[in-house]
Amino acid sequence: MAAMTTRTCPCGLPEPYDSCCGRFHAGASSAPTAEALMRSRYSAFVQGDAGYLLRTWHPRTRPARLELDPGMRWTGLEILDTTQGTAFHTTGTVTFRASYRGGSLHERSRFERVDGAWVYVDGEFSE
Repeated sequence: MAAMTTRTCPCGLPEPYDSCCGRFHAGASSAPTAEALMRSRYSAFVQGDAGYLLRTWHPRTRPARLELDPGMRWTGLEILDTTQGTAFHTTGTVTFRASYRGGSLHERSRFERVDGAWVYVDGEFSE
């Protein structure tokens, strides 16, 4: 199992999972920007971590349950654009393309701060 801790993070940054998105998943720290939260949420989809996805979803829009497709194989994340979403903002957007075996998902996600922490609000899908 130790070999898994040194693998590159699924979010696309050239860092080990444990020191990148893994620390957010473990609750060791919170994502400092909307983009970092987006990357960590993508990694949570790759890992099948529905608990993290629900914890980082805005209470106003969070579903009661989240069932992930165990057959889904995510293959890459490309950040296309970001607006605001830094330590100096209370809202932000991240436009991205998430690839999976057989296709890709293009979304413009909205994020807000709740009690100082970035959370996912909702997203608009496009082709």
